[in-house]
Amino acid sequence: MSPKVDVSLSRLDTVYLARVAEQAERWHDVIAQIKSLMTTGDAQLTTEERNLLSIAYKNLTGNSRNSWRAIDNLEKRPGTSQQHRALMRVQKERIKRDLDETCKDVVAVMEQRLIPAANDGEEVVFYCKMKGDYCRYLAEFSRDKEREHYSKTALEAYKTAYKHASVTLPPTHPTKLGLALNFAVYYHDICDSPERACYLAKHAFDEAVAAATKATVPDQVAIEDSLMILQLLRDDMILWSGEIS
Repeated sequence: MSPKVDVSLSRLDTVYLARVAEQAERWHDVIAQIKSLMTTGDAQLTTEERNLLSIAYKNLTGNSRNSWRAIDNLEKRPGTSQQHRALMRVQKERIKRDLDETCKDVVAVMEQRLIPAANDGEEVVFYCKMKGDYCRYLAEFSRDKEREHYSKTALEAYKTAYKHASVTLPPTHPTKLGLALNFAVYYHDICDSPERACYLAKHAFDEAVAAATKATVPDQVAIEDSLMILQLLRDDMILWSGEIS
């Protein structure tokens, strides 16, 4: 019989394995590695660790959301038989179950581990935004009381994140701009309010531009991310403003 091998890993080894899993697009493995860091010590993650976790969850849910929408579009095609529509709805329900499981896992990790352990400022904003995003995804594919519940929970998370961001982060910070973008999407997609979406997006855009022009030395940290999000805010404002009667 072969001797047992000690497979206990250091934090550096665990993060390395998470990186390897990310390169292989093994998103469940990435999540498992980062989760193991929360159970062996405190729940605080480094920026790299939390980004690995965020990317993994984003890819898992992104695949499910894209699959659901693809089938939904097929279902709505003219000439599709009732039998085929019924079969498509079965597949959509399977995808929804996968999406529900992943999103609820994210929300539980945020609520039980990461938000309580987070430092004031950018960490709190990042994790509350993340909670809001995944409650928004749950609301997207839910109906009636379930949709109302997740919509309300998403709104509370976004408001908490926005409140913290307003007093702790500069207007040009990519996390604050990303929050504004996703909060605006919430108002547009979940609340069906292009007016509120445009107002929030414009406020964040104008505030960031004003702050950038007043700064004597531009902040080089994540400047490309900030510029990309500003462009997305601008594009969405143009698109949504055309929906306002």
